[in-house]
Amino acid sequence: MAFHVEGLVAIIVFYLAILAVGIWAAWKTKNTGSDGDRSEAIIVGGRDIGLLVGGFTMTATWVGGGYINGTAEAVYVPDYGLAWAQAPIGYSLSLVLGGLFFAKPMRSKGYVTMLDPFQQIYGKRMGGLLFIPALMGEMFWAAAIFSALGATISVIIDINVNISVIISALIATLYTLVGGLYSVAYTDVVQLFCIFLGLWVSVPFALSHPAVTDIGLTAVHQVYQAPWLGSVNSLDIYTWLDNFFLLTLGGIPWQAYFQRVLSSSSATYAQVLSFLAAFGCVVMAVPAILIGAIGASTAWNQTEYGLPDPKSKKEADMILPIVLQYLCPVYISFFGLGAVSAAVMSSADSSILSASSMFARNIYQLSFRQNASDREIVWVMRITILLFGASATAMALLASSVYGLWYLSSDLVYIIIFPQLLCVLFIKGTNTYGAIAGYLFGLVLRITGGEPYLYLQPLIFYPGWYQDDNNLYIQRFPFKTLSMLTAFATNVLVSYLAKYLFESGTLPPKLDFLDAVVARYSREHMDKATLVKSDNIVLNELAPVNPRHSQTLSSTFTNKEAFNYVDSSPELSNTEDN
Repeated sequence: MAFHVEGLVAIIVFYLAILAVGIWAAWKTKNTGSDGDRSEAIIVGGRDIGLLVGGFTMTATWVGGGYINGTAEAVYVPDYGLAWAQAPIGYSLSLVLGGLFFAKPMRSKGYVTMLDPFQQIYGKRMGGLLFIPALMGEMFWAAAIFSALGATISVIIDINVNISVIISALIATLYTLVGGLYSVAYTDVVQLFCIFLGLWVSVPFALSHPAVTDIGLTAVHQVYQAPWLGSVNSLDIYTWLDNFFLLTLGGIPWQAYFQRVLSSSSATYAQVLSFLAAFGCVVMAVPAILIGAIGASTAWNQTEYGLPDPKSKKEADMILPIVLQYLCPVYISFFGLGAVSAAVMSSADSSILSASSMFARNIYQLSFRQNASDREIVWVMRITILLFGASATAMALLASSVYGLWYLSSDLVYIIIFPQLLCVLFIKGTNTYGAIAGYLFGLVLRITGGEPYLYLQPLIFYPGWYQDDNNLYIQRFPFKTLSMLTAFATNVLVSYLAKYLFESGTLPPKLDFLDAVVARYSREHMDKATLVKSDNIVLNELAPVNPRHSQTLSSTFTNKEAFNYVDSSPELSNTEDN
């Protein structure tokens, strides 16, 4: 493949434009807020992200390289098709559910990161445990999309894959380093516009190529391969449902999502942003679906790509850049390359910022250095942004199974963090003992279920398992959702068992070594003033209250306050205190 100077120039121009926007946003950050809350401005942007910028940045967080490339691949692969392209609907429903049930309680309480409520209720140790799967999800996701970017660029312009990955990672890390959430948010606006325009401009040219058959015909009839609409057979219905619930419910407990929620100017705005992003995810998936359908409708022997076709060459995951390269004019393919690069960078920068935000606040500040100055926290964030950016880049270059690691870590987010988030927000009375038990049960059930991408053989064989051609064991049973439900039930049951044993006197108070039940005040539990600003929350709202033994069953198991929040304001706080 020849080296394309025009393509290289196009990418350089695009990257310089993104960097310029990021630096401008960094300057805006320095002129926002007081010196005392610089770290919070980096994490949540001063809590003044508007609807337009907020909607773009929340959409761009999901519409990344994996989302665009993966949707096109699912539609193109004959054994899957559109029926298995679950990401657009799954992530959109995830945002809708997040807006309906999770955005308001998180934003109305003035939290700064997703881990704040865990540390407030369960203590700093549990917050540290939950940081592990959250960090793994963010880091492996960033590494996976950096890896996809390098392969994408190498398809269209013949440059070294490693160089393209390193340069892209450097630029994304640089503007995230200098500007925090403001840089990420404003560059997301530019990147999402480029994705939308780049892919939609490419679609008409690809459709009109002589080698492409009418996609309406190939949707339901076999021409070059099975119809691209696809189908779900009866044996795979439980696998389909398991994956669907993983995307829908597992897409909620991510710091990248709650960072946008918590940066909103109000709880209502946070909900509206979620709904706007849900609509944006569906819209942005349409061109990727069409490109996958075009790939399935192409006689590749009539193109410069030739035979065998992409799926036979095991390049189905690169069908989107291949369509851009071989079915579009040169200048259009370069424009589309910019769109794919934008998609990757818009997700990678969010993951790097999310990981560094959780570490600086929930691990460094709240667990080890509660009296750390704001300047110190800012420097910790900058150092960790560099470290996490470099780590994601190294994994993208060196790891052979980045996607397998990301699949496993995203499963852990669904199985471990989601049920814990449900408990901490909506189930009154859960405690650290239940949280730890749920964490361990969920982790064990997921690991023992196996992971084909990592060649991890299962220890528990659920009904419907089979062995594929590569001698890998595949589970048809929805064991991921079972693991999540088990973790949730374990948290609730163990919490109330521990509560009963200690409060009834069956176990002596000295055995409450985590201070989760007996102790009214504990150094292990975060002080409310450390977690939230006094002007964001009524001061007595987080005060611990002794349980009433006369409570009914429904009031015992339901956290009604989570459904009856009122947006707090400084005036309201002062009134309540008085």
